[in-house]
Amino acid sequence: MRVHLGDTTLHVEERGGGDLALIILHGGPGLDHTEFGSHLDALGSDARLLLVDERGQGRSDRVDPATLTLERFAADVEELAQALELERYAVLGHSFGAFIALQHAVSYPGRPAGTIVSSGIPSERYLAQVEENLAGFEPVELREQVTESWAREPHAKTQEDVAGLLSDQLPFHFADPRDPRIDAFRAHIGDGVYSPEVLAHVAASGYGGIDVESRLGDITHPTLVLAGRHDRTCPVEAATAISAGVPGSRLVIFEDSGHMTYVEENAAYVDAVRGFLAGL
Repeated sequence: MRVHLGDTTLHVEERGGGDLALIILHGGPGLDHTEFGSHLDALGSDARLLLVDERGQGRSDRVDPATLTLERFAADVEELAQALELERYAVLGHSFGAFIALQHAVSYPGRPAGTIVSSGIPSERYLAQVEENLAGFEPVELREQVTESWAREPHAKTQEDVAGLLSDQLPFHFADPRDPRIDAFRAHIGDGVYSPEVLAHVAASGYGGIDVESRLGDITHPTLVLAGRHDRTCPVEAATAISAGVPGSRLVIFEDSGHMTYVEENAAYVDAVRGFLAGL
């Protein structure tokens, strides 16, 4: 479906059913909901899944780059819930989507029935570890591949550019850089609609400049924090800080995962989210 908000229109794909809606926010920036493939579909028996192409991305309308702020992305979540007349809803954000979900949680405490922060961070300072992790990343040829791809992000101009960057970076995001599921993941995102202008703009501005660590105590609704033990991008220390800062939150660490928890340990991931939703 296409849902009109105040200044733009978002593409939303609906799956499953249930009384509780789960708004699902993809990573990136510059990607779309196809990142999740069918990995979350098992949750369709527990909730009405609403996979969103975020502002300016995927099949959603293009926007003024000046509106690509975490505060505006978070406001979009709230406006989407209102436009769809959702009486109760939860939010699941992964990676950059987790930045949005966390920003939404502190900006609109108590509005969602629950928030799931998947492979996220509460502050931009945690991204400083990426360079350190990259410096020791093995094998060397993949280290060079990932390093070079990150340098290309602010200069992305075409969908092919974004697809190439994503493909080159995937080994860094799996606990095992040679994981055979990497090629399978590349195949299932082949229908993605990528937004180079969004990637270039946000990458050049600190990936949204997430900075809510001092406000985590403002969150009053149930929160689930998910992290991969071997995440080289959003370290487990960041997840621990989120959980420690949000009153009554629950932390689940997937011991055999990197950044792509919902792919690497899918059954355990789905079980964790399902249990959280049931508790709501």
